Amino acid sequence: MSNPVIYEINTLIWLGEISKECQAEITLANVPDYKWDELNQLKINAVWFMGVWERSPECIKISNADPGNLSDFNKALKDFSLEDNTGSPYCVRNYSVDQNLGGNHGLAIAREKLLERNIALILDFVPNHLAFDHPWVASNPEFFIHGTTDDLARDPVTFKSLESGILACGKDPYYPAWEDVVQVNAFNPLLRLEVIRTLKEIASLCDGVRCDMAMLMLNNVFLQTWGTLAGEALDEEYWMCVISEVKIEFPDFIFIAEVYWDMEYILQQNGFDYCYDKRLYDRLKGEDADSIRHHLQSDVIYQSKLMRFIENHDEERAISVFNPDKEKAAALISLSLPGAKLVHEGQLEGRIVRLPVFLRRRPAETLNAFIRNFYENLLEITAMTELHKGEWSLSPVSGWDDNQSCRHILAWYWKYESKVCLITVNYCSKPSQGFVYLPDCELSGNVWRLVDLFTQAHFIRNGDELADSGLYVGLEPWGFHFFQMYRMV
Repeated sequence: MSNPVIYEINTLIWLGEISKECQAEITLANVPDYKWDELNQLKINAVWFMGVWERSPECIKISNADPGNLSDFNKALKDFSLEDNTGSPYCVRNYSVDQNLGGNHGLAIAREKLLERNIALILDFVPNHLAFDHPWVASNPEFFIHGTTDDLARDPVTFKSLESGILACGKDPYYPAWEDVVQVNAFNPLLRLEVIRTLKEIASLCDGVRCDMAMLMLNNVFLQTWGTLAGEALDEEYWMCVISEVKIEFPDFIFIAEVYWDMEYILQQNGFDYCYDKRLYDRLKGEDADSIRHHLQSDVIYQSKLMRFIENHDEERAISVFNPDKEKAAALISLSLPGAKLVHEGQLEGRIVRLPVFLRRRPAETLNAFIRNFYENLLEITAMTELHKGEWSLSPVSGWDDNQSCRHILAWYWKYESKVCLITVNYCSKPSQGFVYLPDCELSGNVWRLVDLFTQAHFIRNGDELADSGLYVGLEPWGFHFFQMYRMV
């Protein structure tokens, strides 16, 4: 489906809590049907089961000895014990589903249950690094970045001495290395062949992958990070090579890039179907409506390949970042724009604690019924055909000489066949007023009925006036309308 809604689930946590609820051991193989039905009721198009791959015992040892990790664990889980650390799901020991979660067989059953409900399955792929106990470290040390004894002496955080040589830990160009993972060499052609083989195996298990820190594999970024240790860059970019080969056999397989540093367009050109829209998240969190409007003036084709969100496992919980009214406005914006939309499990209930992905359980929290009700309504409304098959346009908004509060109002519309949906949002802590225009909607010569799908309020407007003067809207702080417009006979 175009403009899909993807629901991220921490698989280990989800299954653990279902097990507790059912007082039985639950894996992906035996999740009760009512749990699949609950997902279906959210009107989502795909589930991202985060963290299904076999985790690394070596990673557990390393992270349990890291004071920074232990501080994060104790902050999130007041009664944390070392047994709660299962290792990072982004420290992959093997691309086989962890047996504790049901193995590949359990995943196949889960996928079938989702398919019965027309829900696609997304999994993780981690291109930049692997666990120190991944089989390739022993069998193919040439797949990794190697250092010298001088490198090891100079920088023992980045370089480690192993039986297979002095290997580099995974890193990006701006931060210290991650000491629980080993860095692959994106310029090694044999590695690329193995990655393609691995991704084809993954593609037989699911419908798409979210690729962790995808921009780190670009030639210029990789050279910036590793310099001469990487060797000579290959002519073909890593992702162009890998994605094109996988899509020969699996043409409908979806590639999603976790990407930062304004590299979304580059990765789209490298073959990604969707790229994180971190820039929109940052604007929603800390900037004003003018900044957001500027962002939304980008080419529609480019925007249709972005993935919008106000929360995921790497960011703070939305309710901790936005006040409740602002969160509703931000959620409406992110879920009504073109492109993929990401919703994080726990976001709908107003969870506050951002859980480190290492942990097998999370603290009990009082869930917010008002937030849950809002999101259920929002997901139901944004599931309509217009937002998945229609054409999206940004609406001009104007004010008048002594009132320019219109600059706080964001507006856009979806048009599908004879149907029109109009969304207006006051992204401001003060009331705002303005006139919203809907070009190319053939408003003239008709009378229009506008129904706000949140409040069910009805308005009748003359199409000639709408086309000429626009639709007047007055919105309270962080207020919004979601109009479905009907041409009256």
